[in-house]
Amino acid sequence: MVTVAQAEQIIAQQTRDYGTEYLGYELAMGRMLAEDLIADRDLPPYNRVTMDGIAISYSGYASGCRRFDVVTTQAAGDRPAAITADNQCIEIMTGAALPETVDTIVRYEDLSIENGTATILIDTIKRGQNVHTRGKDKKQGDVVAMSGQVVTPAIISMAASVGVSRLAVKKLPRVVIVSTGDELVGIDETPNPYQIRRSNSYTIKAALQQYGIAPDMMHLPDDPDTTYTQLQAALGAYDVLLLSGGVSMGKYDYVPSALGRLGVAPGFYKVQQRPGKPFWFGAHASGQLVFAFPGNPVSAFLCLYRYFIPWLSGIGGSNAKPLYAELAADLTFKPQLQYFLQVHVSVSEAGMLVGTPLDGNGSGDFSNLVAANAFMELPLEITTFTAGSVYRMWPFKPIV
Repeated sequence: MVTVAQAEQIIAQQTRDYGTEYLGYELAMGRMLAEDLIADRDLPPYNRVTMDGIAISYSGYASGCRRFDVVTTQAAGDRPAAITADNQCIEIMTGAALPETVDTIVRYEDLSIENGTATILIDTIKRGQNVHTRGKDKKQGDVVAMSGQVVTPAIISMAASVGVSRLAVKKLPRVVIVSTGDELVGIDETPNPYQIRRSNSYTIKAALQQYGIAPDMMHLPDDPDTTYTQLQAALGAYDVLLLSGGVSMGKYDYVPSALGRLGVAPGFYKVQQRPGKPFWFGAHASGQLVFAFPGNPVSAFLCLYRYFIPWLSGIGGSNAKPLYAELAADLTFKPQLQYFLQVHVSVSEAGMLVGTPLDGNGSGDFSNLVAANAFMELPLEITTFTAGSVYRMWPFKPIV
């Protein structure tokens, strides 16, 4: 049996690069950017007007002129106009390119315009005011978004600004979710009193869809030969197998044996944690990875978010920082296991993240997951945890 830290390290060593693909904006959202975005020209590309008003030459204002003849009006997107005398101005709109013969913008709020003459009403004009100068944000050739970031609307905005219509993103692994056990029936079936519906597969699939993965699903009966042949086929068709169940010490848990016969070398079996102790992880010589989670719903859910999602983010180049929250109430947990406490994390009036424990009935009780939004990872070395102490958390819902 390994510790949580050891399990994390063993999995992290199994780095993979599934290559790069180019996707349009709609499909690239939420994926990991694989190449830097480079500015194809200065940003902004011209001296851009930031306020509606008039454009003047500051030298005219500095010489005492307060009344300026409007020679023309220039909208955003118009070819820049020009003045020929210091007592002239251009009525100009936000977003327009600043003409070369002017250098200062006076807002409509600070002047009056009557009969083609603009009169400045204030005495606090500064040279170059209300102008966003060319290249102030980025110069041509500068990186505007570094690779390794999740594609967000802001990154798409930058891509559009620099003329990149298809984004280079990290390819995702081909994933299959494998449920096991004769006690499981389809969600549309009516279970016998001794059966349950296959909920884990749909839970894991829904979670993976949030990360851009559309996994396939398959089910294995409690039969050693079928388990072997189906896992053999899955190893030939997918990069990652996520199994649910079949890895405990029961008489009908055939998965570890079949994986061994198929050449999947175990990285570890059993983790010093609760929930999720009977967790099996291994790698095939050809590169396929197997995450064999326990069958209990909360255990499978925890292992997914504690181990697989961080691995997935890591192969994409993410450098996400750990999150921490205060424990809201005293707690005692005596077994020598690292405890992942179901909590509802909220933001206190002081702006701190606070995790309120939620009572449950063990790893088979998944009803609490509806109310919880994170697991709080409590250290293995101690048994008493006091309110106000800060521990790492693993969110699986937005924290509001």
